[in-house]
Amino acid sequence: MQKDSTQERIKQVALILFARKGFEGTSLSDIASGVGIKKPSLYAHYKSKEDLFLGVIHKVSVDYNEFVIRTVEERSDQNPEDQLYHLLHKNTNYLRNDEMGLIFKRMMLFPPESLRADIYDMFEKTENVMREVIKSILIKMVPDDEWEQVFDAYLCLLDGVFEQVFYYSPEEHQKRLENSWTVFIQGVHRKEEM
Repeated sequence: MQKDSTQERIKQVALILFARKGFEGTSLSDIASGVGIKKPSLYAHYKSKEDLFLGVIHKVSVDYNEFVIRTVEERSDQNPEDQLYHLLHKNTNYLRNDEMGLIFKRMMLFPPESLRADIYDMFEKTENVMREVIKSILIKMVPDDEWEQVFDAYLCLLDGVFEQVFYYSPEEHQKRLENSWTVFIQGVHRKEEM
């Protein structure tokens, strides 16, 4: 039990440091110090800094998948449009958390070269979960042969809204989210009418 709680503390401290300083800028000594253990003690839990980084990214990915599923289930009794808007809004708030947003941004834009393939594999699995969850909403809105096109547009909307969290005030960000959503959903409704 003690080993598990230490391992979780290591992941939490590592997440914060990797998010703020990046993979290259974070040392195992920094992590050990943040946890309150000696650096050699880290090796009882992780083989290397790379192993720890992948462990953190795996946890972030699993937590994110659970968040997406839970968020959609919260509004399962509502119409598909409301479900998609709710997910867009909640996703933005979820990733607004400094560490979560930064680790996602670093993971995708600046992955350690030696771990790029492993990270992209985890990202692909996360996107597949998201694809299935969002597909379950979209097939209620658009013809079966069009859901994937709308999914791609929605994913770009999610990514763009997330990226803008880093550039704009909360008020400006909300305005841009609303404007983007309006154009997106109008386009979906036009597809429905065709």
